[in-house]
Amino acid sequence: MSHPTALRQLDELQTQLHALRAQHTSPHAFSTAARAHAALLAALPPRYAEVLLALLDRLEAGALFTEESCSFSHQGLQDSLQQWLDKARGALAAQA
Repeated sequence: MSHPTALRQLDELQTQLHALRAQHTSPHAFSTAARAHAALLAALPPRYAEVLLALLDRLEAGALFTEESCSFSHQGLQDSLQQWLDKARGALAAQA
């Protein structure tokens, strides 16, 4: 897939994360959408897909918790997703 498609999907994922943080979408909907961004994942080194999929698995499992706990933090996981997005944006910029 093309680099512009990967960048567009990265922007879409950023928008979806903002919606998740604002509770305008569910963790499951975010995870499903993120997994569908094949062009983005194909444009990045394989390790990026591994890390994102692990974060999404944690997000889906964490959806069972309604509150923060000592073993799970919704905010911390969302921060990790943001960090992944920032690093992915840097990796795509370096490829351009």
